[in-house]
Amino acid sequence: MRTWTLRAWRIGLLSGLALAAAPAHAFVAYVSNEKSNTVSVIDTESWTVTRTIKVGQRPRGIDFTRDGKFVMVAVGDDDTIQMIDAKTQTVVDSLPSGPDPELFAQDAAGKVLYVANENDNTVTVIDLEKRARLGDIQVGVEPEGMTISPDGKTLINTSETTNMAHFIDTSSRQIVANVLVDARPRFAEFKHDASELWVSSEIGGTVSIIDPRKHEVTGKINFEIPGLRKEAIQPVGIGMTKDDKTAFIALGPANRIAVVDTGSRKVTKYLLVGQRVWHMAFTPDEKFLLTTNGVSNDVSVIDVAAQKVIKTIQVGELPWGITIAP
Repeated sequence: MRTWTLRAWRIGLLSGLALAAAPAHAFVAYVSNEKSNTVSVIDTESWTVTRTIKVGQRPRGIDFTRDGKFVMVAVGDDDTIQMIDAKTQTVVDSLPSGPDPELFAQDAAGKVLYVANENDNTVTVIDLEKRARLGDIQVGVEPEGMTISPDGKTLINTSETTNMAHFIDTSSRQIVANVLVDARPRFAEFKHDASELWVSSEIGGTVSIIDPRKHEVTGKINFEIPGLRKEAIQPVGIGMTKDDKTAFIALGPANRIAVVDTGSRKVTKYLLVGQRVWHMAFTPDEKFLLTTNGVSNDVSVIDVAAQKVIKTIQVGELPWGITIAP
């Protein structure tokens, strides 16, 4: 009897340890590969590419619909947004955008999509339920960055050539403020508490911090990496932790992610990743941050708590955007 009890206890202990060692959740990431015209599907348990989906020409901006049923990808040279069924992992439909769509943002309900069209200086408004175009908003030259405020009342678009962040009222679809930032703004990200808007300027080499109520720049983050020229440090994508305490900023050809303390607005660490890092996405549990590295054709996996790169995954040519299943 004692032998059986001891054996059962050992089996139970080993089973418990195995469960504890296993990841709590495995998520699925989708990466747009700008040159190979594909989307790579990554399993975050095995950290491997499980499928490569053929899409249209020059895929860049990519995101899940709010219900998680579809992945939307902007195929710039085809002037449309393609929809990938998350179950079958095949392209099943498309949405009407303007010429050369790049980045887009959707409202919290997942009913309206706002698309930056680089070639005609407009933001297209799309009804996601009807999959119909509702109209266009005229903005600055070469619009790219897109985000929406946590309360859904304000849409932000950055225009690369005009060097502005445009504040757009989502009810009237009118620009209510224009804020000048440094050269070639590429990305915009709100703090989750809506107290600040961060805008990266690729050629300017800075991130501007804007007060969304006063529409004023209240500070700037600069970057210095020993051994690198200033021109090689080009901020693009931004990722903000849910507690708004830490920001991760992609520095393009500097091949690094800057870790920034949002309270002091100081860089605390630089993480070496792949070549020409573009954009990033957190896993929903925020344990990992995945970055797309355009020239080395791979994705870096960062352990968020340890602030350490733990894995590199080879994908298609010129990986650009990334989204992870909600």
